[in-house]
Amino acid sequence: MIGRRQAMALGAGAVGLTLGLRGATSGQVRPASGDASLRWAVDYGPATDPVLARRYQLLVLEPHHPRPIAPLRGEGAVLLGYVSLGEVEKRRPYFAALDRAGALGIANPDWPDARRADLRHPAWTATVLDQIVPQILKLGYDGIFIDTMDNAEAMERQDPLGAKDMVAAGARLIVAIRERFPGIRIMLNRGYALLDRVAPSIDYVLGESMASRWNFATKRYDMLSDSDWHWQADRLRAAKAINPALVVTTLDYWDMADRGPVAKLYARERAAGFAPYVSTLALDRLWPEPTG
Repeated sequence: MIGRRQAMALGAGAVGLTLGLRGATSGQVRPASGDASLRWAVDYGPATDPVLARRYQLLVLEPHHPRPIAPLRGEGAVLLGYVSLGEVEKRRPYFAALDRAGALGIANPDWPDARRADLRHPAWTATVLDQIVPQILKLGYDGIFIDTMDNAEAMERQDPLGAKDMVAAGARLIVAIRERFPGIRIMLNRGYALLDRVAPSIDYVLGESMASRWNFATKRYDMLSDSDWHWQADRLRAAKAINPALVVTTLDYWDMADRGPVAKLYARERAAGFAPYVSTLALDRLWPEPTG
């Protein structure tokens, strides 16, 4: 689900071609000695292990599983519910109404069950502000994790006239969420084309597939180049320069039985000052960081 991984697997250099800050808040979890010490994770599975979940200060979950989330919350932890703002899956309850309103575009070629959202359309803005975000908050989440905003750049590149101002509309939508819900936590996955505009309105930013990825061509995990890593790192650091309170996180993919490379991924991202998490492509369970 994060980043529509089929497209993200191409690496940082391909962003936008194939896809889909606010200051510190009172009571917000902050790492004791910089972003690198933050313990965070993502799990979209329906059976999140509560013992593991309570170890994390920040946890991103799929909010539509029918389960209580209180057992997953560690002391002082922040729990965020997933929301795709750049596209809408057919299984979502608001899909049909958006389709009738003309707020949906073509299917994502890498995720055929999802249609790209017209971020400029008032029906999409209203759905996000009046339905999607309030429903997640009502479930007890502290805020939202925003995915697929790279779609805005992809649509503008593929159809400069028909998708004109899509990136700007995406930025306006994120700012509108912050204005409507000033007390929530907001985390953004990539979205580099608009990141500088929304950095003051978000609390966390994620660099996905920073150093490693699942290669769909070879059907294996592999490491990305140093230039790919630096491409993302430069943009993440630029956003933090705009909003020094912004927490920078990373997500890498690897075979979790291969403990040596997993440990090295954690070490690399943490040495750069980022808060790392490493998981398998499925993102359907929690994987503790290797120790020893």
